[in-house]
Amino acid sequence: MSGKSLASERRFSSVLIANRGEIAARVKRACLEMGLTPVPIASQADAAEAPSLAEGGPLCIGPSTASKSYLNQAAVILAARVSGAGAVHPGYGFLSENADFAAALEKAGLVFIGPPASAIRIMGDKIAAKRAMLAAGVPCVPGPGEPLPDDVGVIAALAEEIGYPVIIKAAGGGGGRGMRVVRSSAEIAEAVSLTREEARRAFGKPELYMEKFLEKPRHVEFQVLCDEHGNAVWVGHRDCSLQRRHQKVVEEAPAPGIDPALAAATGERCAEACRQIGYRGVGTFEFLYENGAFFFIEMNTRLQVEHPVTEETAGVDLVHEQLKVAQGEAIDIAAFSGTASGHAFECRINAEDPESFAASPGRITLARFPEGPGIRVDTHVYDGYRVPAYYDSLIAKLIVHAPTREEAITLMRKALAETRIEGISTNLPLHVKIFNDPDFVAGAVTIHHLEKRLKEGFPAHA
Repeated sequence: MSGKSLASERRFSSVLIANRGEIAARVKRACLEMGLTPVPIASQADAAEAPSLAEGGPLCIGPSTASKSYLNQAAVILAARVSGAGAVHPGYGFLSENADFAAALEKAGLVFIGPPASAIRIMGDKIAAKRAMLAAGVPCVPGPGEPLPDDVGVIAALAEEIGYPVIIKAAGGGGGRGMRVVRSSAEIAEAVSLTREEARRAFGKPELYMEKFLEKPRHVEFQVLCDEHGNAVWVGHRDCSLQRRHQKVVEEAPAPGIDPALAAATGERCAEACRQIGYRGVGTFEFLYENGAFFFIEMNTRLQVEHPVTEETAGVDLVHEQLKVAQGEAIDIAAFSGTASGHAFECRINAEDPESFAASPGRITLARFPEGPGIRVDTHVYDGYRVPAYYDSLIAKLIVHAPTREEAITLMRKALAETRIEGISTNLPLHVKIFNDPDFVAGAVTIHHLEKRLKEGFPAHA
């Protein structure tokens, strides 16, 4: 089939937004900007805070619990059919990386605004993903690209060959679950047994793999964009090392202190990997970076929460690009150089206690966000909005962009000072401490930095 006829077949005029919160608002805005009709959906909890369907509100697809609404594939597909939507945008989380859902949409004659199911399956299995990356020349963490055998003695021998410490991971894991660090042969048997059982219970598959455990790495990501005509390009890189329990808190682009030649070489390898697996849409390659070298850990086959920092520094709207690629259009390779313009930060504002990190659902009595040059806020909340207790605690993303990293830090401090959310607790006080932390301000902190600060305390002036 020619590119022209394929693009014609994939044309659509309306998009069902299979998500909620700030990303649903983000996708809705992009659809309107491109002349597409957005079709929002909502659970009962979210529908209670939205206009009625008669007033242009969302289609209610089920009860408040995610498993019976946003994760209910049959309900989402039925909503698309009832509404007449021609495509489905999954946002992130929920069904965004579910290969079976992508395949079901295709079978139903709907366009999935994401990669093919085959690519999701490859990259969703950590072992298959590592094989694909090795084949494409992407640098990987030392370790065999094969599932671990049942024989603990053989596993121990592999660990000795790699060199302690090693980390044992579930092949289908994610989100910080299904992994254990092993520092000696005496710990191998128990670590394998516990991780295999956790993998079986959490992910439905007991397969494990093992890699070298890097002691003081940073978390650096490469954004890619691909179409179905064989074009693939890397759009930039970002640092996501500020994490708590493997969950990102602050992100920035570009990642500071990375040699441009090394970044370009790594980005090109990522693009080549996408060509080899027939990838389509946006995606993110996640790396650990230590001692001037990159080591691939996984690929996210969807839009990332932190995509705005790349948009701000690369001068691209990634949701627009997703929609165009899903329509069958070819990307303009010449428009993407991988070179960042200025520096951007993103703070994830969560409805949670800033000390205990316990979720803080409830009614927001006041929501005031900063405005001005270089400041962007992605949010769905407003005065009187009730934060439900059923979902992720993210309520807003505060993004700043300035000519230099130092100026961006100053601007973020100002933006945080001008942000007011009342009625619930938020993690705004933590962000204020982070942007006054001298080590963070100096740049290039490791993935362990925030956990250490939370345990030992921030400096007095932070």
